[in-house]
Amino acid sequence: MKLGDPAASLVVDRAGELTAHVGNEIGISGWAALEEADVLGFAELTGDRHWIHTDPDRARAEVGLDGLLAHGFLVLSLITALGGQCYTVRRARRWTNYGLERLRFTAPVFPGDEFRLRLTLDDAAPEPAGTTRLDLGCLLERRNHDRPALVATWIVLVEEA
Repeated sequence: MKLGDPAASLVVDRAGELTAHVGNEIGISGWAALEEADVLGFAELTGDRHWIHTDPDRARAEVGLDGLLAHGFLVLSLITALGGQCYTVRRARRWTNYGLERLRFTAPVFPGDEFRLRLTLDDAAPEPAGTTRLDLGCLLERRNHDRPALVATWIVLVEEA
């Protein structure tokens, strides 16, 4: 995978400072792209060797695709790296992926397609034990396409030092 430089990034010292940004876009990652080797490697790693992800000739012939289709879960897994380009909490000691809500794979991603993450802060709420829960709206847009590759709400718990 090739990751580009971030287009915009929000930096705060403490997670509580993010409450001022609730309802706003907090960052845009740089453009990224998957290579065919990434898709094939993910197929081997996960055991999801469906021909639509591993046999470009069959994908073209039987479905009319341009080649291999990237796994939705592969595309989803990139959110963490791309999200790290969108915002930073300097005093964060630990981040925990708490889950996802309303995840939808809305358009295909093929090797060579460029995409980037647009991240909005839907909510920021203090939790017990000094953590802050962030509800992050994720839109993975594709260059030169109207429909995003995925949309989701990503829930992250931030523990500060």
